[in-house]
Amino acid sequence: MRKLSGTKGFKSKKSAGSPVKKSDKAKLRSAKSRRIRLILIIVASTLLIAIIAAFIFLIISSNKQSKLDQLGTGKQPENIKYFSPLTGREVGNADSTKRTVLAVMIENSPNARPQSGLKDAGVIFEAVAEGGITRFIVLYQEAEPELIGPVRSLRSYYLEWAAGFDAAIAHVGGSGDALAMIRSGNYGVDLDEFSNSKAFWRAKDRYAPHNVYTDFQHLTDFAKSKGKTTSQFDSWPRMNSAAAEIVDANVINLEPSTGQFSVRYNYDAATNTYLRFQGNQPHSDREKGQIAPDVVIAFRVSQTLASDGLHSNIQTSGNGEAYIFQNGTVQQVTWQKANARSQMKFVDSEGQEVKLNRGQVWLTAVGQGRNISWQ
Repeated sequence: MRKLSGTKGFKSKKSAGSPVKKSDKAKLRSAKSRRIRLILIIVASTLLIAIIAAFIFLIISSNKQSKLDQLGTGKQPENIKYFSPLTGREVGNADSTKRTVLAVMIENSPNARPQSGLKDAGVIFEAVAEGGITRFIVLYQEAEPELIGPVRSLRSYYLEWAAGFDAAIAHVGGSGDALAMIRSGNYGVDLDEFSNSKAFWRAKDRYAPHNVYTDFQHLTDFAKSKGKTTSQFDSWPRMNSAAAEIVDANVINLEPSTGQFSVRYNYDAATNTYLRFQGNQPHSDREKGQIAPDVVIAFRVSQTLASDGLHSNIQTSGNGEAYIFQNGTVQQVTWQKANARSQMKFVDSEGQEVKLNRGQVWLTAVGQGRNISWQ
């Protein structure tokens, strides 16, 4: 056979297939670069979205925590308003709406005038205590008077009116039935001067028994020492005051008793309040001037003499006629009180509770046949 010599007729490995052009290499590099850029864009976008989401989450969480912090420190969001259950006036925070109601028996004999702390009261009940002499039970919640008095003894009907406000009752002794009731714990917390003389003091410019005084802080501390730190009760419905275009009650005359204990109110349109007079003399708070409640209520009661011929008995539960004076007008209504410890209510001819102006309400109990008039 013939041998084949050399490499003639064979292709080298280097020459196998078609050679790669430079333009193809450039295209490959460009495609790879685009893929890298796309990946980088996707990664960057994802990171940006994550950062934005985290930022929004932190803002929302911060706002929520801020509101919680405000609530925890007593600061309230600006759009929330709180109102005193006793007066209907706006107060600073939710805690103020739960403060203990303090009720104080205040004397009204000529030797006790002018009294202290009446101007700051939220609600005042007035009635005959003994011998034709009227007396007040005065209720406080948001106000903090620095002087209250003269403080006197308790009667059962004053206690029953105050019981509807879940109050702590400050007094200097009292009638036998009133003391038994308050000491039972069913009508309020007992703040008797005889059991804690440190919460009261004797004024040097008055003589006994017209010289016992106290203040808001001493009574608050006294109530706390007995575990009383809050009051919960049915509030009277309230409304924003608006003076009537036609005034039909410029002057109000009430007769819970006679002489120096007869009462007159002159309506003051400029302040939409009622300037109070006793025995034709201005009735003034010793420190803060003439008393002028925002609402005056006169209500009829069944009033009799006790067996001693001196003290009064007044029926507080049941119902009767009443007259509400506010905004320069008068409205005849019905007062209702289901029992000795329930809240007193005022309803119109359709059975709806009457809304009262915000502020001080002065209520006078007037016996059957005694004068309630206006002009």
